[in-house]
Amino acid sequence: MATRKTPETAAQARPNVSKEELLTYYRDMLMIRRFEEKAGQLYGMGLIGGFCHLYIGQEAVVVGLEAATKPGDKRITSYRDHGHMLACGMDPKGVMAELTGREGGLSKGKGGSMHMFSKEKHFYGGHGIVGAQVPLGAGLAFADKYLGNDNVTFAYFGDGAANQGQVYETFNMAALWKLPVIFVIENNQYAMGTAQKRSTSTPDIYMRGEAFGIPGEIVDGMDVLAVKAASEKAVAHCRSGAGPYILEVKTYRYRGHSMSDPAKYRTREEVQKMRDERDAIENVRELLISSGQATDEDLKAIDREIKAIVNEAAEFSKESPEPALTELWTDIYA
Repeated sequence: MATRKTPETAAQARPNVSKEELLTYYRDMLMIRRFEEKAGQLYGMGLIGGFCHLYIGQEAVVVGLEAATKPGDKRITSYRDHGHMLACGMDPKGVMAELTGREGGLSKGKGGSMHMFSKEKHFYGGHGIVGAQVPLGAGLAFADKYLGNDNVTFAYFGDGAANQGQVYETFNMAALWKLPVIFVIENNQYAMGTAQKRSTSTPDIYMRGEAFGIPGEIVDGMDVLAVKAASEKAVAHCRSGAGPYILEVKTYRYRGHSMSDPAKYRTREEVQKMRDERDAIENVRELLISSGQATDEDLKAIDREIKAIVNEAAEFSKESPEPALTELWTDIYA
């Protein structure tokens, strides 16, 4: 049922893309990288409170997957959610202001880093409870099946969350009802701080879907074009009415699990090797230059433009007022 596809063979499945598409992926990944770097700075200055989980290193995952979406498709993820919001088109100002807990934030400053939402962009939140978003994602897909449209839901979760029981209850129900949901395992190899080989009995997590008849494959999450190709295949499967699909996207985060994590469970040499040899943004940069589709100055200009956008978002997040006390009584159940 499942297709064994290693990151090496996945690279052979790269789609043909235009110069404009490649530049878009480069820009979108760089936007996430620069935004997260700035968020890390603001956290260090004490302007962002609570938990803050950065997406640095994993940018190709969500950018590649979003490349295969259409209006109406939905996405739901965990608390490492800033990249997903930016990739689906949410305003960097609103995202950053939410991180700093300000009125101009996308959840009025009341959700913070881990709990944001956008009905307009069909982004149904980062969720702080590990694995909680997986059954919710299946619920979103159930709604679309009930309504009879061909929308697809992307339910993102990590290798650590893959050991939660509700994930498999959800697999079973999604398979029974043939729900149009893509279960995306963002396998950054360390969960919070425990290597996958020490926490997970199977080397390939996606194969757990076989027990439920759910097909899936491994994808090189450091290759945005490989992710896009796999996403297009998964989306076509779901839109056809064939039921759920699992993508285990092998990726790597450069920072700790959260800003408070010193990441002593791995060596600096390991992280640097990934940066030097596998960085998704640098790989696209080299592809653009080597193919003559962009010059070094072209890409520097994009970087300057993105830094300006991120700096503007940071200033907005500092200047936006804190929520009024009356907001304590809004958006609550009772």
